[in-house]
Amino acid sequence: MKARVYVTIKENVLDPQGTAVQGALHSIGFNEVDKVRIGKYLELDVDTNDRAEAEERIRQMCEKLLANTVVEDYRFELEG
Repeated sequence: MKARVYVTIKENVLDPQGTAVQGALHSIGFNEVDKVRIGKYLELDVDTNDRAEAEERIRQMCEKLLANTVVEDYRFELEG
């Protein structure tokens, strides 16, 4: 199965990298950009055909390593 994991900074947490990108976009003429939030995208191939097992394992991976759940949210999609 293929898992697509999206990790984003929580809405109430400051995103200095996003602010820097927004400023850079403005400086090159893209003034219509109101807000930028930076995140991570990961693709994982999981060696199982059991969807419930894959979901639980991906959730554990996110909670233990892939996302800092204090300041980040995550979601994932499974394919296959």
